Amino acid sequence: MKILITGGAGFIGSAVVRHIIENTRDAVLVVDSLTYAGNLESLNSVNSNERYQFAKVDICDRPELDRIFADFKPDLVMHLAAESHVDRSIDGPSAFIETNIVGTYTLLEAARQYWLTLDEDTQQHFRFHHISTDEVYGDLHGTDDLFTETTPYAPSSPYSASKAASDHLVRAWNRTYGLPTIITNCSNNYGPFHFPEKLIPLIILNAISGKPLPVYGDGAQIRDWLYVEDHASALYKVVTEGKIGETYNIGGHNERKNIDVVKTICSLLDEMIVNKPNNINKFEDLITYVKDRPGHDMRYAIDASKIANELGWKPQETFETGIRKTVEWYLQNEKWWRRVLDGSYAGERLGLTTSSNQEKIK
Repeated sequence: MKILITGGAGFIGSAVVRHIIENTRDAVLVVDSLTYAGNLESLNSVNSNERYQFAKVDICDRPELDRIFADFKPDLVMHLAAESHVDRSIDGPSAFIETNIVGTYTLLEAARQYWLTLDEDTQQHFRFHHISTDEVYGDLHGTDDLFTETTPYAPSSPYSASKAASDHLVRAWNRTYGLPTIITNCSNNYGPFHFPEKLIPLIILNAISGKPLPVYGDGAQIRDWLYVEDHASALYKVVTEGKIGETYNIGGHNERKNIDVVKTICSLLDEMIVNKPNNINKFEDLITYVKDRPGHDMRYAIDASKIANELGWKPQETFETGIRKTVEWYLQNEKWWRRVLDGSYAGERLGLTTSSNQEKIK
């Protein structure tokens, strides 16, 4: 099959691309505008593969999307392009409205017009898979409650509100126009190639540098953690086997308090690093509690029984195995994260400097 993946140079998107190229015979076209979180170096392992192509295109650019659909003729669309950082959405929500809502609308319309040109058999096999977040459901107050696919939406931040809006658009395009759509809502991802502003990579890299490890409030916020490569396999399972019009929640079955996540990372780094920075005794000494963010949800937790029962997917990594792999990856891939921290990776956004398939569709 031919799969168009928006946001494929981002953290989750690049994991999906690597999964497909390395484990299937499908062809992939990545569409990404390469904003600050888009990094082509996360795709270096597949860059020379003839089944991989890249196009530097904004999903709000309808003429370019129309051209790409006409040229590439995808069988499937996996829509991951999004602004996704809660703190950034609080500081500047406009980019989230533009990309997550207007961009999704623009992509839906381009996909729908393309879909209408297909013959009946090809139309029946086409899928538009929208990748969303559990944050659209808001906050869980009980200790045993779980988000299900029918949990009412109650977003708390500009980010989650914009994602909730995009989910509603996707459902409307299915209901009104018959576009064959599927939605997935996932819990917090972590793993290799994660942009350093997010909690887990931020803690790892700050610790390595001997910097304070900031923890919001008392760190009692609970999240369900999903290893990104498990998520990638789930997304491929859904787009190829999921039922049109359905929603599937994807979780890691790994609820942890933020403070416990931070302390686990510190313990692993104590084990792996002999010469600690700044003459500290142990990495936990760097933990610093900071003022909580506005509207901070206390608990997210996913009921992922539907995808397990209907599609046979379950995560392969426990939090213990996944977080160890993640810490080891950052220790072994200093070149990647150094280039992110110093901004040198951003040269890719100004013009493609890598060769081969990243220039096939411009």
